[in-house]
Amino acid sequence: MKKSTSIWIVFLLFPILTAAQLYTPGDSLLIQGQLSAWSHYNPGNSMSVQLGGRYIPQINYEVRWPDRRQLDFEASANIYGDSNWKGFGESTYHGRIKPYRAWARYSTRQLELRLGLQKINFGSASMLRPLMWFDRIDPRDPLQLTDGIWGLLGRYYFLNNVNIWLWGLYGNSKTKGWEMAKTRDDHPEFGGRVQVPIPSGEAAITYHHRVANTLARGALMPELDYIPENRFGLDARVDYVVGMWMEGAWIQKTKDLGLYTHQEMINAGMDYTFGIGNGLIVTLEHLLAAYDSRAFALENRTSFSALSFSYPMGLFDHLTAIFYRDWKNDHLYSFVNWQRQYNRITFHLMAYWNPDQYNLPAQRGNGKLFAGRGIQIMFVFNH
Repeated sequence: MKKSTSIWIVFLLFPILTAAQLYTPGDSLLIQGQLSAWSHYNPGNSMSVQLGGRYIPQINYEVRWPDRRQLDFEASANIYGDSNWKGFGESTYHGRIKPYRAWARYSTRQLELRLGLQKINFGSASMLRPLMWFDRIDPRDPLQLTDGIWGLLGRYYFLNNVNIWLWGLYGNSKTKGWEMAKTRDDHPEFGGRVQVPIPSGEAAITYHHRVANTLARGALMPELDYIPENRFGLDARVDYVVGMWMEGAWIQKTKDLGLYTHQEMINAGMDYTFGIGNGLIVTLEHLLAAYDSRAFALENRTSFSALSFSYPMGLFDHLTAIFYRDWKNDHLYSFVNWQRQYNRITFHLMAYWNPDQYNLPAQRGNGKLFAGRGIQIMFVFNH
């Protein structure tokens, strides 16, 4: 067993043992987990068959005090492995144990402070998200998995429904969200967000600052060790007959990286529930994205559209379909998921038909596995 794996096992067991010792009547201790297993077949892939499994054990401990003050903890691990075959010949195996969430939170009626490995996401869009800055949630993923980030998040909720977010991040050198360059290990990141109510909805502005590093990026962009980067975001949503939203982001690097110096993205979308059968939910989004050496030049742009259908077929069955259109390359991505729920067990039968050259924005990590046509069966058990 690798030394790093042993350290993480001890790290994840520590809060469990501590919680068991500190537990007193009135506190809340919850131990739960999610076990999933899948099989994947893609005849056009070099490794056409994949079998895999994942277990996410989770512990939550909560201490409540008078005046609605609360201290709670969460720790969970991502334990997974898969095997890939090319017929009955060549095969590969991969597995890992890593922390999934590990945070402590203090909260009152209007204040929340959360420290540790956590998920931070926001914005109005759901499929093509310009404000996907800290996560990589794929709307087609039934488990909605994403790695966490290390940091401190504070949120304050005013009585008039205005809320303010402030955060500081440290130790997140791997790329996240839309990032194409890593963050320097020795520099913290920081930012904030202000959400305000508007008629029939809400609007928000967001800012984030980090120092990037493009070393070892090859010929993709100039190699620089110190690149301050600023991100500005704006989003709004209103619900009037139909739900409508707008979400945009401008990412500015203060060093000259050619076409990658500025990045602009804007999304417009809407959703509506049609009174067909049990209710058909239709969501439509369109994303315009551009990389330019000058801000808002919009010379090197691309555009994607996304259309999703969600229909509850009964008490136990749900059908979802998601389609993406890459207008620049004239590509269509198709995905269908039939879900059946049995109390704590969920069954998914998924099929997809994608281009051989997989180029969905911020989802390129799945390109090798989900390029072309294939099917996937997944079982999920929650306890």
